[in-house]
Amino acid sequence: MKRSAHASPGKVRPLTVHQLNELLLIGSLVLLVAVVAVRLSSRSGLPSLLLYLGIGVAMGQDGIGNVAFDNAELTQVIGYGALVVILAEGGLGTKWKEIRPALPAATVLATVGVAVSVGITAAAAHYLVGLEWRQALLIGAVVSSTDAAAVFSVLRKVPLPSRVTGTLEAESGFNDAPVVILVVAFSTTGPVDSWYVLVGTIALELAIGAGIGLAVGLLGAYGLKRVALPASGLYPIAVMAIAVTAYAAGALAHGSGFLAVYLASVVLGNAKLPHQPANRGFAEGLGWIAQIGMFVLLGLLVTPHELLRDFWPAVAIGLALTAVARPVSVLLSLTPFRIPWQEQALMSWAGLRGAVPIILATIPMVSGIEGSRKVFNIVFVLVVVYTLVQGPTLPWLAKALRLGAGTEATDLGVESAPLERLRGHLLSLSIPDRSKMHGVEVAELRLPPGAAVTLVVRDGTSFVPSPTTVLRRGDELLVVATDPVRDAAERRLRAVGRGGKLAGWLGTGG
Repeated sequence: MKRSAHASPGKVRPLTVHQLNELLLIGSLVLLVAVVAVRLSSRSGLPSLLLYLGIGVAMGQDGIGNVAFDNAELTQVIGYGALVVILAEGGLGTKWKEIRPALPAATVLATVGVAVSVGITAAAAHYLVGLEWRQALLIGAVVSSTDAAAVFSVLRKVPLPSRVTGTLEAESGFNDAPVVILVVAFSTTGPVDSWYVLVGTIALELAIGAGIGLAVGLLGAYGLKRVALPASGLYPIAVMAIAVTAYAAGALAHGSGFLAVYLASVVLGNAKLPHQPANRGFAEGLGWIAQIGMFVLLGLLVTPHELLRDFWPAVAIGLALTAVARPVSVLLSLTPFRIPWQEQALMSWAGLRGAVPIILATIPMVSGIEGSRKVFNIVFVLVVVYTLVQGPTLPWLAKALRLGAGTEATDLGVESAPLERLRGHLLSLSIPDRSKMHGVEVAELRLPPGAAVTLVVRDGTSFVPSPTTVLRRGDELLVVATDPVRDAAERRLRAVGRGGKLAGWLGTGG
C-alpha cells in the first residue's frame, strides 16, 4: 500500500508507542546502512553523498519502500539546518594557517567566480537546452555553489598543497551566501531586481554575516577559555551552540547566516579551546548525521521515472558547467594572484557539487515558479552524474599534475584539559607517523620552565620518562603546564613536531 508523507485532512492522530518503535527501528537501520556506505565510499573514492541519495531513492517512489514524499518546503527547512551543522563542522576542522593566505583568492572565486559561472551556465541552459531565461538563470545560480560537505569529505582524503586545499575549503564556505541571494531573487514571482541592486545586496549581507560571525566566534572563544565547565562533555555542546547562534544572529540581522556560522566555527576551531579534539569529534559526528538525514530526504523527494526525460539536458548543462563555466571562472578569478596553471586546473576540476545545489533547487519549487520541478530534476541528475565523474578522478588528476603534498610533517593534535583548582593544564597528544618528533629525546623538546612530560604511553604500557627517553611514532604523551606557559608549551610541541629537535634554530615556528 502506498504511503504518503502528508497527513490526511481532519484530526491528526497522536503517535503511538508502537509507531514510535517502528520509526526508531527504521531510523537505526538507515543509520547502520549509511555507516556501511561510508566505508564503501572511502574505498571507492566516491563522495558518500551518492550512497545516501541512493538510500533515499530506494525508500521513495518507484523504490522498494514506495514512500510518496513531495514536501519541498520541509526538505528546504531541514536542508538549511543540516547545512548549518555541516558548515560548523567544516569550520571547526579548518586550519587558519592554511586558509589565511588563500582568503583573497577564495573571496574573489566565491563572488566574481560565481557571477561568471552563473552567466555561462545560464547561457548554455538557454541556447543549448531551450529553457526560458528565468529557468536558465535559476539553474546557473543553483549549480554555481560548490558543496561544503562534498569538498570537505573528498579534499581531506587527498594530500594536496595547503594553498589549494585552503582556497577550495574557504570558497565552499563563502559561496553559499551570494548563491542563496541570487536563487531567492530569481525565484520571485515579479520582475528580478537590477544587477547593481543584487550586487549591493550581496555585499551588504556578506559584510553583516562576516562581522557577526567573527564577533560571535571571538566572544565565544573568550568565554570558553575562561569558564571551566563541570564536565568535559559540555564543551562540544557549547561550541556547537555558539556556532548555531552565529547563524541565527546573522540571519535575523538580514545578513548571511551561512557565512556567519562558518567564520565563527573557524575562529572556535583555531582558538585552542579545552578538549579541542573532542569538540571536533562531536561536530564531525553531528555532521555525518546531518549529511545522512539531508541526503536521504533529498533522495525521497525525487521521482526517478521523471528523471529520464531530463537526463540529457542535465548532462549538456553539466558539461558546459564543468568544461567551460568553472574553468573560465577559476581563470579570471585566480590569474591576478599568480597561481600556477597546475593548481588552477585542479581547482577547476575540484568544484564539487553536492546536496547544496539540490537544496537550493527546492526554493523555486516552494515559490511556485513555473518549471521549477524540471529545474529540480536537472540539478539532481547533474549533481549525481558529475560527482560520479569528478570525485574518483580527483586523486588521479592531482598525481598527474604533480600536486601531492609530499612528505610534509603531520601536525600534532594537542588536547587541553583545564585544571582550574591547580591553575594548570593537562596537555595530551599522540605522535603521528610523519611527525618529526620521532627520535627526539624528552630533554630535546626544550619545554619552557613550568611544563614537563609526566607520562608516556607506548604499546599499551605507561611509564614516567627520563630526560633521555627517546620518543617514537605512536607514543601518547601527557604534559602538565602551568597557566602562564600553557600556550608556549603547545607552540613548542607543535614546532618540534614539524621541525624536529632543531626547531626554532632552523626557523620552524609553532
